[in-house]
Amino acid sequence: MSLSELISGVAAAERTLTVFNPTPGVAERLAEHFADRNVSVESASSDEGPSNYAVLGTGDTFHTAVSIDDLLRRPEDVEPGFERDSYAPILDHLDETLFTSYDRRQMLNATREIEDRAWRVGAGELHSGFQSGGNLRPQLDTYRRLGGRDDLSVHAYIYPNGEVPQADQFQLHLARTDEIRRSWFVAYDGNGVGDYKCALVAEEPEPGFGFTGFWTYDPSTVDYIVNHLVSSYSIIESDGSGDDADGRRRMTVRPKGCR
Repeated sequence: MSLSELISGVAAAERTLTVFNPTPGVAERLAEHFADRNVSVESASSDEGPSNYAVLGTGDTFHTAVSIDDLLRRPEDVEPGFERDSYAPILDHLDETLFTSYDRRQMLNATREIEDRAWRVGAGELHSGFQSGGNLRPQLDTYRRLGGRDDLSVHAYIYPNGEVPQADQFQLHLARTDEIRRSWFVAYDGNGVGDYKCALVAEEPEPGFGFTGFWTYDPSTVDYIVNHLVSSYSIIESDGSGDDADGRRRMTVRPKGCR
């Protein structure tokens, strides 16, 4: 199953956010707030429980209950710092719910949440897809810092359609596939600990039209994403003869099934 097929599967499962005892205008604000998410907002009354709380579910399956204030909190712009209290995380209880039309700022904010978790644990594997070398270049300092973190193994994937950035302290994988060219992803394997695993997967159907995708904390889904990347884009050779003079590694990868 490709990353695109994973996204399609999430798109097929619409979630319902039921707002109990809302004050006037709250349900409308939530509907606007989640206009780019695959979420249906409904209002309900209850004789028990507080006002302005919401329950998220899929069909008859309960996912979580959360206050309206938490749902409406807007994330701040994020700079590469990895200090957990320096920003409000964009990732919330709506994991594995489709989002649409996310711009690059929103994608970067969500990506930082996962990178921050990998940084704090300091071990395991982090796999990130940047589409092109031009998108990776502004993040090089961040990924060099991540790659130098204890026992953290960092892998970056790009479609080589121009000058390839110089990579050190992490492995740069080059893949000429539509999946790598169109996909923005970041997956952290949690160093084998289920509670630490998380991933973001999105695709950009056409440049400039925004990203569609989802994020997940589900260990099995994260494992699938990581295994898909490792098995589909196996390293076949260094770009050139061995390491560069300064120790940089540029890896050409062969998509599964290619010869």
